[in-house]
Amino acid sequence: METLPIENQKGANKRSGCRRYFFMVLLVLILLGGGYVYWHYYNVFGDGVKSGILKNVVRKGQIFKTFEGELIQAGIKGAVGGGAQSNNFVFSIESKRIYDTLAIHSGKRFDLHYKEYRGALPWRGNTVYIVDSIIAMTDAGVSPF
Repeated sequence: METLPIENQKGANKRSGCRRYFFMVLLVLILLGGGYVYWHYYNVFGDGVKSGILKNVVRKGQIFKTFEGELIQAGIKGAVGGGAQSNNFVFSIESKRIYDTLAIHSGKRFDLHYKEYRGALPWRGNTVYIVDSIIAMTDAGVSPF
């Protein structure tokens, strides 16, 4: 049986050490990337309740059909270049059940609970605001304006 010289054995260990270092760096990069994706797209940044009159709800999308809606909130905000415009809350809807309820009662006043994410995903909706429940629904009163 032939034994390898000591120099060749050291070179083999160097190669396996380099390979091990490469895989450790790759593993750390994958874990960091996965953590960032979770933090940016799946971790809830905030949540709250918005109230207003439901303007519209739609189902749209090229590949991923999502439910989207718009709520007109009370109050006026300044428009760019002067003037005034209404406060609109544009949101995505989590489930078809909520979409159906909103679609039937369009034009009524709603209190909607939402979750806010840092980034939008195409299969979740076009916005970072995702409505997950309806808290209250009342008839929209006549505006004094």
